[in-house]
Amino acid sequence: MFRKIVAAIIIVPLAIMIIAFAVTNRQIVTVSFDPFSAADPAYSVRLPLFVLIFVLVILGVIIGGVAAWLRQAKWRRTARRLDADVRTLHAEMEPLRRETPAQEPAPLRRLPPTES
Repeated sequence: MFRKIVAAIIIVPLAIMIIAFAVTNRQIVTVSFDPFSAADPAYSVRLPLFVLIFVLVILGVIIGGVAAWLRQAKWRRTARRLDADVRTLHAEMEPLRRETPAQEPAPLRRLPPTES
C-alpha cells in the first residue's frame, strides 16, 4: 500500500509535467539529415518539438542502458564462474554428508563475565 502511495506521489506530478511540456511545445520543427544542403535537404522530417525531445530521451535511456550492461559484463562473468564453483563444491560435499552420521550441534556454553 505504501509503495502505491509513493508511486502515485511521484507519477502524478511527473505525468502532469510531461503533459504540460507536450502542450507547450507543439511547434513543428524540421530535422534535417543532410549536412551539405540546408536549403534543399535530401532527407528531412517535420514533427512537433515534444515528439523529437521524447524520442531523443528514449534513445538516450536505451543507449545508457546498453552501455551499463556492457560495462557490467566482467561482473556477470565472475558471478557465473563463482556460481559454477559453488555448484561443484556442493556436488563434492554431498557424498561426504551422506557418509558422515548426523550429529547434534554441541550446546552453547556461556562464558563467565570478564572483569574490566
